[in-house]
Amino acid sequence: MPTHYLQVTDGIIAFDDQGQGPLVLCMPAGGDLRSEYRYLTPQLVAAGYRVVTMDMRGQGESSVNWLAYTDAALGSDMLALMKHLGTLPAFLIGTSKATGAALQASLQEPTLVRGLVLIGPFVAAPRSALLTKLTVSLLLAPLWGVAMFRSYFPRMYPKARPTDFEEHRRRVMAMLKEPGRLRALRQLFSESSGETYARHGEVQAPTLILMGSRDPDFKAPEQEALTLAGRLPHATVQIIEGAGHHLHVEEPEVVGQSILAFLETCQQSIASSLQEVR
Repeated sequence: MPTHYLQVTDGIIAFDDQGQGPLVLCMPAGGDLRSEYRYLTPQLVAAGYRVVTMDMRGQGESSVNWLAYTDAALGSDMLALMKHLGTLPAFLIGTSKATGAALQASLQEPTLVRGLVLIGPFVAAPRSALLTKLTVSLLLAPLWGVAMFRSYFPRMYPKARPTDFEEHRRRVMAMLKEPGRLRALRQLFSESSGETYARHGEVQAPTLILMGSRDPDFKAPEQEALTLAGRLPHATVQIIEGAGHHLHVEEPEVVGQSILAFLETCQQSIASSLQEVR
């Protein structure tokens, strides 16, 4: 699969492009690669969607040394790529930290977003900025950060690791060893989602929240998802029993069918609205 590149304001975004039809733009979790969506993409393409997966700024094959790693900055990358691709409006899928980017994109330009899929959303009430930065700096320190992240990686897959898990982890760790990548991850994880959190009630797009019941990033994953759904005006929740943070990799068929059903519902709703206008 060839890698494409888009120059944006202060860096370069790497992405790939498959299929034809309504656009589905996917951003992976921080500390991962766009190939995180390798099991979901074929299902969406087969169902008649154009699927574009992008590397987050500072990660994967995107450039390093960006000026900002906020939700708003990440969301602007999604919007820039959407406009470059030209198939609008689009559906946005984000995992973990990238869910804040998807929400921000929908807040910045709501008419360009058909719907949102938030996987293991990491957009809760902001914590102490100083404590967060100190914790992230300690866990992802230059001397041991990659080793720490490597040891944590399996915990995100408590139910079922894919057959290519070790190869994927090897590629992720090789990426994080590249100059500037670990520093970018520290900056990314140090950023608060406070601005996004404060505007949850303004999100107009229909939203599907997918959460694994054993997601290690949350003390009470199901409650986390339900609380977020209560803050978003048009959100529904599905809990994937036994799954962790990367539930779309652990349970690709189940998650794929849920996402396809959601996309179809959004498409039907848009079609009905157009008929009413006519």
